[in-house]
Amino acid sequence: MPDPFLDGLGVLVTRPRGQSSGLVAAIEAAGGEAILFPVLDIVARNVDTNPGKADLTIFISGNAVEHGLRYAEGRLVAIGPATRAAIEAAGREVDVSPASGFDTEHLLEEQAFADVRDLKVRIVRGVGGREKLARELTARGAEVEYVEVYERKLPTYTANVLADVESRWRRGEIGAVVVMSVESLQNLAALLPDASAAMLPKTPLVSPAARVIKETLVDYPGCPAVLAAGTHPGDIVDAILAASDSRTPRTNQ
Repeated sequence: MPDPFLDGLGVLVTRPRGQSSGLVAAIEAAGGEAILFPVLDIVARNVDTNPGKADLTIFISGNAVEHGLRYAEGRLVAIGPATRAAIEAAGREVDVSPASGFDTEHLLEEQAFADVRDLKVRIVRGVGGREKLARELTARGAEVEYVEVYERKLPTYTANVLADVESRWRRGEIGAVVVMSVESLQNLAALLPDASAAMLPKTPLVSPAARVIKETLVDYPGCPAVLAAGTHPGDIVDAILAASDSRTPRTNQ
């Protein structure tokens, strides 16, 4: 059997708690070490309105599915493959999802959104976020409403946990960082101690979102950032391999 590709590489995984198991398994199967450091807490919220009927219901994330599938009406839309999988795992059929990609831009290219005049479109999401999808659908003639079923909050860490992350980074045990969204990138920067924050721009950063890569290079010029082909754990691991010299044995520094 060939040696593990990642050969002990430590990967800082910033996904929310409960959403990182697939990525952790993929990293470990490739011979790496997943270091969990969630930078978003997902908190369900009560929706005190009854939205009624809709022609299309768009789910923005797996979290939207988990906390808001009961608000589904009409044709069901998933913004990407992970969201689609969450809907299908709940026993519902997805009518529309992007042929490629997993963001607003790719979704709007679908034929189902070419003519939405006079349609009522429901977007199930967390509190806040990008407004481009709603703006564009409104401009195309749709009536758009939000149902915001969860909140994203900055986690709280003890000084000991932060000191451990910093110590591991100093020893060279963190060789890559995975960030899934711009908000996660911002939260990571806010949470890290100064010494760790100084090492972040020198560490390969992997994301499946082009917006994250763009923001990373604005905030940290020269950072070795790599765009993953998709959100699937295998895509992330492939990008980690591309971002790092993973075949060189890791030693403490």
